[in-house]
Amino acid sequence: MSTQRVFTSVFPRLRVASSKNATTSLAQQTQQLRCYSRPTATLRPSGPARSLVLSSAAASAPRRVCVPATSSTQPRTLSTSASLSHGHVDTPKPGEELWVTFIDKEGVEHKIAVCKGDNLLDIAQAHDLEMEGACGGSCACSTCHVIVEDPDYYDRMPEPDDDENDMLDLAFGLTETSRLGCQVIMTPELDGLRVKLPSMTRNLQSSDFN
Repeated sequence: MSTQRVFTSVFPRLRVASSKNATTSLAQQTQQLRCYSRPTATLRPSGPARSLVLSSAAASAPRRVCVPATSSTQPRTLSTSASLSHGHVDTPKPGEELWVTFIDKEGVEHKIAVCKGDNLLDIAQAHDLEMEGACGGSCACSTCHVIVEDPDYYDRMPEPDDDENDMLDLAFGLTETSRLGCQVIMTPELDGLRVKLPSMTRNLQSSDFN
């Protein structure tokens, strides 16, 4: 039995075409193949002819062999999840409002009712005030710099940590009551807070010095 006949009998899905069209036929079949596991096959010589036999180790050593894909193959689908934009804040419940006033670069005051736990950067961006927050509120830049108007309110805030102090050193128009908006969290003690936005900001980030 010739090698071609043995190969055809073991793998009936892979037909060997005539010598004239063999190259074209195999190329067309290859484009429609998908793979599955099948025992390893080896060619061993037998006299003048070579016959196809299955290796005794094939059962424990599966091999990937290609066969034509079936019509039951289902296409894969992609899905996405909704993303939250920076600056999202909730409307406070009646009777639970805390008030903060922003004084913009033109001197216009914006008095806003906020919730406990909101930070000044999120509040400003949610109300379309000009506060950049280039680092996304990760305390890695100085573009959310604010100036607390009343020193008494400044003293009610937790002390700035080393990271915030490092970024404040890069802020334009630094004052004794300067803070980063992303680090100022509204609490009942800060109800009535007034902050001023500086006339300009300096967009330097901690990564600029690495």
